[in-house]
Amino acid sequence: MQKIIIFLINFFDFFHKRKIIKFLKKENFNEYEIIFDIGAHKGESIDFFLNNFNVKKIISFEASPINFEFLKTKKKKLDEKFKNSKIVIENIGLGSINETKPLKQFYESSSTTFSEINEDSKYFKKKFNIINPFRNKKIYNEIQINLETLDEYIKKNNFEFINLIKIDTEGFEYDILKGLKDNINNIHLILFEHHYDNMIKKKYTFSDINELLVKKNFIMIYKAKMPLRRTFEYIYILTSHLKKIFKF
Repeated sequence: MQKIIIFLINFFDFFHKRKIIKFLKKENFNEYEIIFDIGAHKGESIDFFLNNFNVKKIISFEASPINFEFLKTKKKKLDEKFKNSKIVIENIGLGSINETKPLKQFYESSSTTFSEINEDSKYFKKKFNIINPFRNKKIYNEIQINLETLDEYIKKNNFEFINLIKIDTEGFEYDILKGLKDNINNIHLILFEHHYDNMIKKKYTFSDINELLVKKNFIMIYKAKMPLRRTFEYIYILTSHLKKIFKF
């Protein structure tokens, strides 16, 4: 059952991602000097961006030391495949402040989150029963991770701008955006997920994210529900870059 569900999610996700590619290309977002890939997992987003767009440099952040080992191995293959793009991988956890937090890593998918898990939620119980029907083991383990802010990373490495930031951190997106501070206005596009299920105990709502971005002069230009789950993907653009859409 588990393998069937994962297959179906991957199958439908392929078409979901094609919609994002079509939208970005339609709006003339084909070339990127630099992309930040936050929540790199095992390199899926590196493949996504480098296979479909002209990207000079992509920096991928992965907090999990376990996933980072997979990412290091994959990077060697990607460097050979995409010789015209520079790929940088960082084993760094990002948040709103410098602190140490437990990272929860799910065994079945190796996905991770810094957020608390609501084990009483119907969504969690359904997922748990599918993955571990005999209830004979924990569904995740915890690793202590030191977090820093994106603002700190950007200043330390002297980035003047980032064309696009992609954030997929399973309920920790708001913290990462807050950690950008005023450097958020050096970002052109922000692509992120937001979960509407109650499996993750978030201390914020989508309205909080939207309010933060609107106050920093961003507007939403894309919204789409992800297949087979209560999760949406959004793209926001800095208003000073609207001319790329309206072509004036």
